[in-house]
Amino acid sequence: MSNIKVVSWGLGAMGSGVAKLVNSKKDMELVGAIDKDPEKIGKDLGEIIEEGNLGVDVVEEFDYSKDIADIVVIATSSFTETVFPMIKKAVEAGLNVVTIAEEMAYPQAQNPELAEKINKLAKENNVSVLGTGINPGFVLDTLILAMTGVCQDVEKIKASRINDLSPFGPTVMETQGVGTTPEEFEKGIKEGTIVGHIGFQESVKMIADSLEIDLDEIKETREAIISETHRETDHVTVEPGMVAGCKHIAYGMKDGEEVIVLEHPQQIHPEKEDVDTGDYINIVGDPDINLSIKPEIPGGKGTKAITANMIPPVMEAESGLVTMKDLRVPYFLPKKMME
Repeated sequence: MSNIKVVSWGLGAMGSGVAKLVNSKKDMELVGAIDKDPEKIGKDLGEIIEEGNLGVDVVEEFDYSKDIADIVVIATSSFTETVFPMIKKAVEAGLNVVTIAEEMAYPQAQNPELAEKINKLAKENNVSVLGTGINPGFVLDTLILAMTGVCQDVEKIKASRINDLSPFGPTVMETQGVGTTPEEFEKGIKEGTIVGHIGFQESVKMIADSLEIDLDEIKETREAIISETHRETDHVTVEPGMVAGCKHIAYGMKDGEEVIVLEHPQQIHPEKEDVDTGDYINIVGDPDINLSIKPEIPGGKGTKAITANMIPPVMEAESGLVTMKDLRVPYFLPKKMME
């Protein structure tokens, strides 16, 4: 497959990063860009991603067809219901979709009716729709499933991702409660404005469904990580006593036992308090599997990379709503030759 024509929808921290990476890839071409930011509308996409002039103007509304593009990368929101209207526009125009919306990694977990609607739309228009990212999308679901491939039996799974939130934009900071006071954090948890990691329901359900584990329930706990030092990113400042992140744990329960446990304590600049990052997978089975990746796979770079690298598999997939477990193993795609 050659010369895949890509539209980037959403040019925030992750969206612009994915666009920049797509622009570097062999056999890929940026042909469109969409964003709501008035400071970006009308500008050349190359200016925004620091790639010179690409001859692609950023527009406010979707107005593309399969004669112009092949696939749309949507990087605007974390939630299936929010990105659905965008997916619908792209699909009905005959374009495939890759989105980094966390809930879209396995939307049937929390919104099965909308997932089926997306699946039906995609099939009717002969395109494919995928949600992916570093997590959900890879570390705490796809990688876990890959590791069970060498097991003769699986009894329990425990995995954790201790990561640095610093590369992410304001949306992630808000959903994690970074920069709030402990009181504001607790209030946000109760009101649903602070949710911690988005994607645990999706990851746990995808693992359970794949291994045919009929869970009774998925429980979650969230605790504020209180900073003892000054920490700062491009999007948030945290002083001592404020919230630097969220310790979020999900428990997949079966007959009163924790059969799938996923832990995700994440914060900005964990090194400020001597916290080592890492990704860990422990499978109790035959044989036991213990995987340790230190430091963590960088979240920002990983999300951008897997999104770009999954574009060809989505183009090759059967039509419909697909997940990472349905497609071939992701791998690095070569860059363009230097001119």
